[in-house]
Amino acid sequence: MNHSVEKLLKMNEHHSGQYADLGVERQIYRAQHPTEIGVMKCMDGRLHLPVMTETALGIIQPWRNLGGKFNLGWPHFQDTVVEWADYAFNRGRHCVVFATYHFARGFEGENAEKVLHRGCKGYGYDTELAKKESLELKEQFDRVFNNDGLYAIHAGIETDLEALILHGDNGETVDLANVTATSDAEIEGMLRKLYTKIPSIVIRDLIPVIAGNIRHIEKIRAAKRPTIDTEHKEWVLALGRGFDWLHEINTALIVGPFDPDLEGAVATAAGLLKGNINDGRIKAEDGLVLLVSAPYRDSAGYKKRKAEEKAKYLSSLAYKVISEKVPEIIPHLSVVTATCDMNTRKLNLLN
Repeated sequence: MNHSVEKLLKMNEHHSGQYADLGVERQIYRAQHPTEIGVMKCMDGRLHLPVMTETALGIIQPWRNLGGKFNLGWPHFQDTVVEWADYAFNRGRHCVVFATYHFARGFEGENAEKVLHRGCKGYGYDTELAKKESLELKEQFDRVFNNDGLYAIHAGIETDLEALILHGDNGETVDLANVTATSDAEIEGMLRKLYTKIPSIVIRDLIPVIAGNIRHIEKIRAAKRPTIDTEHKEWVLALGRGFDWLHEINTALIVGPFDPDLEGAVATAAGLLKGNINDGRIKAEDGLVLLVSAPYRDSAGYKKRKAEEKAKYLSSLAYKVISEKVPEIIPHLSVVTATCDMNTRKLNLLN
């Protein structure tokens, strides 16, 4: 087993253990805050909302794609969203989804071009276009669900301070990096002003998420981490689902299986890894990994076997695309095909 693969599997083992340890915390949290929360975000591995909001793994449901680009007309994406929403509705719960874009704000005295290139490669660093299209996704959720149990929020994710930027339905924007409110009452008042159509019970369930991000921002500021830590240095292309354990900074580009142009998304991600080598941010000899995962919950029936077939197919497809579109990275690429037990977040290797 090469060093890169071994490192990745140890990472999964570590975070799977953390997930198990947080089981009681999740139960208590869900009893107090039953609203289901989802986030539509870019494949950039820096965008990990549980860490940014100090929320236990398993509370926030992620969907990932290149640039955070999604469309509720995409069949597989639509099916997974509806399945998730129906699960909540059948248990008397509401849902909130965050339609997001991301960028880097930069630090004092930094070169503007350097700051720009810490932003979203999936959009070619065009933050305004990313903001526009994520707003369109939010509005699509509004049309489909019509504020009937599922509510959409438009938000930016700023990666230098790991801060959420909340765009209110009233046109107001709140950058949580500039918010000093810490009490639940202050945060609730801010959210009620931003989102007048969201019920009070849901607003209250959002308070811990917002408070967690405000605390996290202060920790990032206090750490004074170097700029290089926030640059793109990914060495894993992760394809599929079941990657909420994979949140180490500068580790993975995560491509969900939702985009009808999945081959294009894989080729783009592989090109970004190649760019990381070409620009000297990572060393080719350290190795790259194509990690493919399909999730399952019920291991007793056919669903685990279905996940195995899906993972094998996606792995074969991705390797074919990379071989044809970005063959330069093949000599440095190891392939790991697995399923992920969503009850434990543990990978089960198929190859």
